[in-house]
Amino acid sequence: MSLLGFAALLALPWLLPLVMPPGQAQFWTANILGRAIVFGIVAMSLTFLATYGGFISLAQMMIAGIAGYALAVCVDGAVPRIVGGFGYGAAIPLSLLAATAMGLLVGAISVRTRDIYLLMITLALAMGVFRFVETNIAWFNGYEGIRNVVGPTLFGFDFRNALVFYHVALATAALLYCGILYLVKTPFGLVLQGIRDNPRRVAALGYSVGLHRIAAFGVAGFIAGCGGVLSTIYNIGISPGTIGLGATVNVLIMSVIGGLGHPVGAFIGSLIFTVFDTFAASIYDRDRFNTLIGLVFLAIVLVSPDGAIGIGARIRRFLGAPRRSLQPASASSIRTAEEESP
Repeated sequence: MSLLGFAALLALPWLLPLVMPPGQAQFWTANILGRAIVFGIVAMSLTFLATYGGFISLAQMMIAGIAGYALAVCVDGAVPRIVGGFGYGAAIPLSLLAATAMGLLVGAISVRTRDIYLLMITLALAMGVFRFVETNIAWFNGYEGIRNVVGPTLFGFDFRNALVFYHVALATAALLYCGILYLVKTPFGLVLQGIRDNPRRVAALGYSVGLHRIAAFGVAGFIAGCGGVLSTIYNIGISPGTIGLGATVNVLIMSVIGGLGHPVGAFIGSLIFTVFDTFAASIYDRDRFNTLIGLVFLAIVLVSPDGAIGIGARIRRFLGAPRRSLQPASASSIRTAEEESP
């Protein structure tokens, strides 16, 4: 892809609401694009762990929910008032801190597990927190949840405005995405990829495999927390269903549909998922959405086990374009990381 084409691709999400008719722009930004970006941020936290760490966590939606509940509990104006007294300028950082701490805790608990055992322990943690939140009325208002989390006013612009929320969510996603691409090129990122490829060799070089895995969960927790804060503001509140089994599985589906080979796959998968979720009634049947998305999932995985990213790569090869892999770089440069680290 030429530099001009790449720049146009990056500019498209920003310019799309400006070139669409006002009614369509409101519908797409509020119901599809904005929601897809929020889902994509949470899915990207899972994709980050899978792509560069080699492990998949099913606790990412729960961690996003921790951030959402921390925001709802702390912020002033939420109904019912649990703690309150905090403005959004203080409540949002506290929420992200809570999500990061939960990510570190999940990493510490599951640090010695691999493969299916890692999936099961993270799923157990997610469902345990879900049940605790659902039955705790004093702190989380039980199954009814906490409402009226309307979001801040930023430079005179209200977060309830669909275009404002869309651009803030898009900017957040862009910053997190660029942050991941930068992080994986640092010594920490190279060591993490080395752990993915050969943990024994990394340990032999003197690095702590366990601490790096826990730190990776902390980074993923921060990313998921950003998605959780945006999701709570988007939904004007939060309830236990937000972090239930269905929501947990949906994040995994988005990540697999988009492709676990690169963080951008999270946003591709979330967009596909959101489009089918929005138009399920006209495509097939609203009550059969799970069947529909299941068929889409099977079709994409059977055609391309590496998701929509893999389909794009196959199309480029078929058209004769030079192959440009989206797979993460090999960690054979682990010795470089060792030399650069203090």
